[in-house]
Amino acid sequence: MDSGAASIDEREIAKFSAMAAEWWDPEGSMKPLHRQNPARMSFLTDRVSAHFGLDLKAPDPLSGLTVLDVGCGGGLISEPLARLGATVTGIDAAAPSIEAARAHAREGGLDITYRNVTAESLLESGESFDLVVSLEVVEHVADPEAFVTTLAGLVRPGGAIALSTLNRTRKAFLMAIVGAEYVLRWLPRGTHDWRKFLRPSEIAGMLRREGLQLEGTAGLVYNPLTESWRLDPRDLDVNYMLFAARPE
Repeated sequence: MDSGAASIDEREIAKFSAMAAEWWDPEGSMKPLHRQNPARMSFLTDRVSAHFGLDLKAPDPLSGLTVLDVGCGGGLISEPLARLGATVTGIDAAAPSIEAARAHAREGGLDITYRNVTAESLLESGESFDLVVSLEVVEHVADPEAFVTTLAGLVRPGGAIALSTLNRTRKAFLMAIVGAEYVLRWLPRGTHDWRKFLRPSEIAGMLRREGLQLEGTAGLVYNPLTESWRLDPRDLDVNYMLFAARPE
């Protein structure tokens, strides 16, 4: 594995390797991702069906689509995409996370290809996909702009990319770091570095420079009363998602 790759931050890999056993514990350190997943999948399926002209009511609606899940962790997004019929490859630089993902997929009888490789290595080998997904990853890499450039290079003509991350706002600092790490203790302290958060305009600019066109954004907004998340296209202040496409 190329230790100089833009997606490699050894401290971040060590951090998530240490939490690998908790990927599928909905009350453990990955609790926020489990709670976010319904909203994240709603955004993905809505945007993907619109872009590729798919019928979500059909059996296996994503059948025929090749999907790359970059920074897949334990497979929290890879698995629902595979259940919808997509051919999914999940990659992660943390080997323990890949082992956790493989074990959980076997338990569920899911055919997902998991690989302990970097996005850069796939790009170098000439691979490309209909859809590249990378959720809650870009804020943990060594060089965000180079990383987004790599992801964009893995999107084939006519394909698309979906990203999610945290906005660099005071509100995000208060909620994602002070609230989630220190008050609610959802995450270990030090999980996030506010200085590495990216504004939507920054990521949109990176994507445009790589020839991709932004097709949609939405914020992920937390409701403390129901402990659930919902999509809000107007509120990108904390967590948000973007969807962009490469023209044919």
